[in-house]
Amino acid sequence: MEALRIYTEKPYCLQGEVTISGAKNAVLPAIAACLLTEDRVELTNVPLVKDVQTMLTLVGELGASYSLDENQKTLSLEVKRIKSTQAPYKLVRAMRASILVLGPLLARSGQATVALPGGCAIGTRPVDLHISGLQKLGANLKIEHGYIIAEAKRLKGTEIEFEKKTVTGTENLVMAACLAKGETILKNCALEPEVVNLCELLVRMGAKIDGIGEETLRITGTRELSGAEHRIIPDRIEAGTFLVASALTRGDLILKEVEPKQVEAVIDKLVMAGSQVELPGRNIVRIKGGEDLKPLDITTAPYPGFPTDMQAQFMVLMTQANGRSIITETIFDRRFAHANELLRLGAWIEIEGDKAIIRGKTPLSGAEVMATDLRASACLVLAGLIATGQTTINEIEHLDRGYEKIEEKLRHLGVRIERFTNNNNNNNKKAEVKS
Repeated sequence: MEALRIYTEKPYCLQGEVTISGAKNAVLPAIAACLLTEDRVELTNVPLVKDVQTMLTLVGELGASYSLDENQKTLSLEVKRIKSTQAPYKLVRAMRASILVLGPLLARSGQATVALPGGCAIGTRPVDLHISGLQKLGANLKIEHGYIIAEAKRLKGTEIEFEKKTVTGTENLVMAACLAKGETILKNCALEPEVVNLCELLVRMGAKIDGIGEETLRITGTRELSGAEHRIIPDRIEAGTFLVASALTRGDLILKEVEPKQVEAVIDKLVMAGSQVELPGRNIVRIKGGEDLKPLDITTAPYPGFPTDMQAQFMVLMTQANGRSIITETIFDRRFAHANELLRLGAWIEIEGDKAIIRGKTPLSGAEVMATDLRASACLVLAGLIATGQTTINEIEHLDRGYEKIEEKLRHLGVRIERFTNNNNNNNKKAEVKS
């Protein structure tokens, strides 16, 4: 198992520049969308993260050929024909976003067999809205032996209203509707920038979509889509993580390749906590951490509200605020596992149902901790920046799923951080820095 170790003789004050990578949650549906056409799709600003490799492996088994230029961060995909309509459990279980191949596979080939994703470290995320939506589009679906089995000669447009906001559900049904016969109206759609980015790609491929960025989408189906070139938007969660890092360390960071509007909810809370934020140029954000952090009350909500993927990072921040903070998690259940690891570092946190109560200011000291999911991993990295001594973060494969070379970016900002192999949790093993 690989781990990260952060050495903190005194709390860091991060200063410098960080270039934000492309959004993991935007590139994954974009890769799935390549299944809708036999022509080449070229994606730029592709993040070099583990989830991208997992999705490429999956679409490769389904018939995609692809090439990834890591220097240019450009990905070319082509699916001349669907050679398999089955997404096996061994791949789907590694990444829940694999469910995104269900809609495109069914729409193009008339059938799809996709494994149910199963459990999740941050709570249940059912796919019932995907299934009921496809059924309304005319698909015959059944669940057998842990697989969703779907068939339809050709999907037919209809009107669908989501019972609640669902990002991947919206993405799946938009892609399916692009090749359906007639008009599909989707109501109560997710508004996340990643959904908008996918719709923009589909339009470039020849799809007819009205209402992009709104709660109601109208899709007029077509027989086929063509290839396209498309740029992946910046990762707003990575941007938010570095914004918090600057606030936490009283730093002065300049973030490049950021869409300020997409991180507005995060910026608003950081300003309330005492940070200064400037927008010195296009796609640039500068943040200066304040001397004294103020406590916050935060409630997660669908975009444009405060993102659930940032609550773990803010939990660390609030351990250093002067007073009591409350974080209410409304999106996922069981998403406070990182609190137990922060307790090991000296934090004062109580969990009451969907609320986390944090009392600060509490000094943190380094210890060995375990990453439980992607954003919890980032939370523990942030904690390591202010915890005196050594902080060792195990099972960082979670971190690699969504953050591109985060230790290299932090090292560039002056952080002593090493990646090493932690065999049998032997902490006496010498850390080997990996490039």
